[in-house]
This record gives sequence, structure tokens and C-alpha cells, in this order.
Amino acid sequence: MTKIAKNTICLWYDNDAEGAARFYAETFPGSSVGAVHRAPGDYPSGKEGDVLTVEFIVMGIPCLGLNGGPAFTHNEAFSFQVATEDQSETDRYWNAIVGNGGQESDCGWCKDKWGISWQITPVALTKAFTSPDRAAAKRAFDAMMTMRKIDIARIEAAFRG
Repeated sequence: MTKIAKNTICLWYDNDAEGAARFYAETFPGSSVGAVHRAPGDYPSGKEGDVLTVEFIVMGIPCLGLNGGPAFTHNEAFSFQVATEDQSETDRYWNAIVGNGGQESDCGWCKDKWGISWQITPVALTKAFTSPDRAAAKRAFDAMMTMRKIDIARIEAAFRG
């Protein structure tokens, strides 16, 4: 039996928690798939022997994927925020999520094909809009508001004025 984390994020999936966990493990460093648990009996959205839960880690954060069926869906009220160091890392994560059946949104947000929201947030963006130079911060923020995937060069140019 694996050690049970004191606090775990439980993510509800229709029926592909294992596929999602494997995608996250392949995409993000510090991520892995742990135990896969099968249902000991029939339940409202599955049968005995179906994958019920999957233990996984996303960039060091313990998670539990629950195949609970279609009753609940994800929304932007919950998201993973990934701090990226450069444009290459930003592009890699964004393209992995969007290119694997996901969808783009505004200001660095996207959703994976399972409906989980991700904020792919370059450190340069966070530093820019939290700068004590409020005029420069506003220029960077205003530039971000026009973007889908964050373009660090455009953020830095806006910050400089």
C-alpha cells in the first residue's frame, strides 16, 4: 500500500483519469503516475474492475484522479498555474496541452482535453505586472490582456514602454 498524502487534490474525470495522469507525467517534469485502483464493485458510472482512482503527482503536487462519470465538469475556478522560465518552456507546455485536444483561452490560460484549466505563466510576466513601477506594470498587464499564449518578448517590450 502506498503512503497516503495528508492533503491531496482530487480531480473528477468522466472516465479517463488514468489517461490524464499519464499525459501529465509525460508532459511535466516532477510528475508521475502511482497506483491505479480498480472498483471492487459496480458503481453509478462504472462496473467492477473499471479504473476507479489513479494516484498521480503533477509537478510535485499529489493528486487523485476519480472516474466519477459525467455528473460534474471542470471550470476555471480551479486551475494549475505553471511558472515558466522562458518562451521555449512556455511554448512547450502550451502546445502540449492545446495540441493534445485542448483549447486556448485568454491571458495564458488553456484547457486540456479533460477540461482541466492551466495557466502557463512566464515568470517574466509575473515580475512585470507586480513591479513597483506601476506605469510599466500596467503596460505589461495591458499587453497580456490581448494575448492567448503569453509572448514574453511582447511583455518585456510593453514593460519598457
